[in-house]
Amino acid sequence: MRQQLACLLALAALALLTTACKKEIDKSQFKAAINNSYTGKHECIWPEPVKMPAEADPTKDDRTRDFDALTDAGLLARAPEEKKRFLIGSKQVNLYDLSDKGHTAWTPDANRPGYGNFCFGHFNVTAITNAIPNEASNPTQYTVTYQYEVEGIPGWATTPESRRAFPKVSKDTSIQSATATLVKDSNGGWVVQPSAPPQAEEPPLSK
Repeated sequence: MRQQLACLLALAALALLTTACKKEIDKSQFKAAINNSYTGKHECIWPEPVKMPAEADPTKDDRTRDFDALTDAGLLARAPEEKKRFLIGSKQVNLYDLSDKGHTAWTPDANRPGYGNFCFGHFNVTAITNAIPNEASNPTQYTVTYQYEVEGIPGWATTPESRRAFPKVSKDTSIQSATATLVKDSNGGWVVQPSAPPQAEEPPLSK
């Protein structure tokens, strides 16, 4: 009986020691690290910068829908223009340029004069839902699942015309889930490796 009691006490002491030695990871550090990796980065309506002014044929140019939506939002000014064609007369096109409001919202491309984009917010991590060490015996790298949304949405991006023309706006203004790999740096902090826009893994959740 005494031997059994001694064994139970020993097991209890071992369990307490193991619990005491096991440190709970501070998920707020993961959240801060992921947000830091997106500092200075913004979500924009086009994947690549676009040149302005731009000319588009409303009968066959796919860009017309984008430009017209931005015109309705007050960011572009549209003017009809007659373009002459050699031997076959002329055709009607639309000329689009930045409006006064558009100039304030335009993000110019530093490397290509005349090119730019309309950006509508930045990523913000709202919650860390899971964090698994890639190696339990040496937890210096974690696979982290998190939820994020895009904050700082300007009014022009919320118009029905913009949401129809740019489904990305509607998607990014909903809470989504993504995964990132975080590693511990030489100072004991956490960094995202590699730093890249989140890749959504789950359907958007209703806000």
